[in-house]
Amino acid sequence: MTLTDAAGLLGVLIILVAYAGAALGKLDAEKPVALLCNLIGACLILWGLLTQDFNLSATVMEGAWALVAGVGLVRWALRRRTGQ
Repeated sequence: MTLTDAAGLLGVLIILVAYAGAALGKLDAEKPVALLCNLIGACLILWGLLTQDFNLSATVMEGAWALVAGVGLVRWALRRRTGQ
């Protein structure tokens, strides 16, 4: 197993834990912890996809996953900054 394989598997684990936490009501999907888990997990998976085993559909999916998590983090930060 290569370093990028291990990073990708860790990314999958992080995303699944965050998803399970949100689905079971243990983690708020709109809070920074869940958003960061999704962003970090997607980036770890993307690293493997872009450096070792490229797959277009998986790359698009993980890129979208990271983009949504990033936008969510920015929106959370802006709401917090304006006091809403």
